[in-house]
Amino acid sequence: MYQELKNRLESHLRDVLKAKYDLAVENIPLETPPDLKFGELATPIAFELARKLRKAPKAIAQEIVAELGTPRGFASFEIAGAGYINAHLDRTIAIRMMTSGEDSEPAKSDIHALVEHTSINPNKAAHIGHLRNAILGDTFVRLLKAAGRQVAVQNYIDNTGVQVADVVVGFLYLEKKALAEIRTLIEDLELHFQRVDYYCWDLYARTSQWYTSGSDAENEQRKKLRYQTLHEIEHGGNETAAVADLISTAILRRHLETMLRLGIEYDFLPRESEILHLNFWALAFEQLKQKGVLYFENEGKNKGCWVMSRSGTQPAAGEVDEDAKVIVRSNGTVTYVGKDIAYHLWKFGLLGRDFGYKKFFTYPNHECWISAESGEADHPHFGDAQAIYNVIDSRQSDPQANVVQALRGMGYTKQADNYTHFGYEMVALTPRCAAELGYDVPVEDRDRSYIEVSGRKGFGVKADDLIDKLIAATRAEVDLRQTSRDDQERQQIAEQIAIGALRYFMLKFTRNSVIAFDFKDALSFEGETGPYIQYAVVRARNIFRKGSITPEAVLREFAGSDPGAFLMGEVGDDIWSLWLRAGRRSAVLEQCIATSEPAYLAKHAFQLAQEFNNFYHKHHVLTEIDPERRMFLLATAAITMRELITVLAMLGIESPEAM
Repeated sequence: MYQELKNRLESHLRDVLKAKYDLAVENIPLETPPDLKFGELATPIAFELARKLRKAPKAIAQEIVAELGTPRGFASFEIAGAGYINAHLDRTIAIRMMTSGEDSEPAKSDIHALVEHTSINPNKAAHIGHLRNAILGDTFVRLLKAAGRQVAVQNYIDNTGVQVADVVVGFLYLEKKALAEIRTLIEDLELHFQRVDYYCWDLYARTSQWYTSGSDAENEQRKKLRYQTLHEIEHGGNETAAVADLISTAILRRHLETMLRLGIEYDFLPRESEILHLNFWALAFEQLKQKGVLYFENEGKNKGCWVMSRSGTQPAAGEVDEDAKVIVRSNGTVTYVGKDIAYHLWKFGLLGRDFGYKKFFTYPNHECWISAESGEADHPHFGDAQAIYNVIDSRQSDPQANVVQALRGMGYTKQADNYTHFGYEMVALTPRCAAELGYDVPVEDRDRSYIEVSGRKGFGVKADDLIDKLIAATRAEVDLRQTSRDDQERQQIAEQIAIGALRYFMLKFTRNSVIAFDFKDALSFEGETGPYIQYAVVRARNIFRKGSITPEAVLREFAGSDPGAFLMGEVGDDIWSLWLRAGRRSAVLEQCIATSEPAYLAKHAFQLAQEFNNFYHKHHVLTEIDPERRMFLLATAAITMRELITVLAMLGIESPEAM
């Protein structure tokens, strides 16, 4: 409702300025006043026009207000201070818009967006840091879809990288296993409900230690072995590459199962092996050379390399650009950035070559496909995106900027403008959480705000272990509260609360904040947590359950009512504030997408739950003796419950029936 009326006022102001001053003003500034007594919207447009019109802002504001009239949805306009224009909404019309669902359907968009997230190296189990990436990405997908966008979800799999090579080294040289033995091991693990990704978690840590645990000569030989293994994997067509494919594919399936526990699904899994073997880079390399983005360096530290000047650097004529970004090394190998440029040309439909596709993982409502050198003839179309969002941690800002720069250098300005690096900071643990997970926290670390985790060092939190522990802690509380429900119901409620707590904790912080995860903080029923918001929904549901009426029936009966009498005075302002908060969903959604920041919606959900809880304590809905006021209070609860459920779903959080 709020965004729709805001758009209406913006359009009306634009028309007034054109008619009154013959001015075409593209952007009309609209703000939210700090207090309801100043209205629900305000604009400082008169200040912006003062110099152009050579008039005092207050005089311009008076002239504008005289021309505004009262467009539908607005009750009045007034001038404040030296020239602000405050707008007061028609509360009755605004409430009718919300109860009728007039503002609930987003406009469909022709923009085809592609969101890449998760992208875990398939060498060991997913950990807590990966969860932030996946939850941020999945939530942003939900927001784009809620705004009417067409969205494809991709999860890039680096199955030929050094992390996979390390696990292969562990199997082949530490455990002395051949391909057939590794296949049998994986089958045995699955047969006994054990996890290959957990097995490889430990093996990866042991291999990392093995590289540095011998003599200098031994360590040097082991380093050579590591890069020989990496080369064989990248080249393909040998037993080492077959081992890497077997392991990475088995682990990838476990990753998808882990993410599905959080409601996270994917459409396509592009793998680096196909990018290499289908020669994506060769096509990209020709484009980059033809368009002058790359040049061959004959001098300096990058001699013999193909390089690209960094954005903003322009060495003087004859000088060597020592800061240039190496794309192809002097030995002919391509850097990560080079392969990423080729991949993003494919994403935008600019490469001139495509993957093969095979079905890989079946979700309840769709198939997830994986890249192949040759695949099934009948498959969905992937790529050709018009907007790209890459959920990659902030440490990758420079490589991401290099890809954008390459696109601009090739003349793909529109694509570069629609390329968003959705960066975020790391996830750590509070010392208390680390101790609860069984880690020995040194005395000197117990007062720190957080402790970093490291999979390579074996100090980390497996995602499934974290989820299991959250569910177990929640189940214990549910068992105490919900004694009349059967085991299956209590387990479902526990899972909904635990997953909601985890997702909300990962989303409530802005992306540039380091998160220190803590069980107690995440699962609390008080404060800014997922369970607090879920409990507000349960409270609303209890009103209708006890009143033996449904929210839908209330809104049907309330439709056409005139609630004006209940919106007067201080009490009326409080209830109107709750309606207004509930009506801000589309405005907050637009803000989240414009800034690539889901935290705004998480904050909105919490504030809406807060205001509803205040309403719940102040107004005894079911014992209200005035039938018209009782219906108004029921409608207030129905709208709030509807909005809380809708917003929580956008955050990927379910709303339990009971808690």
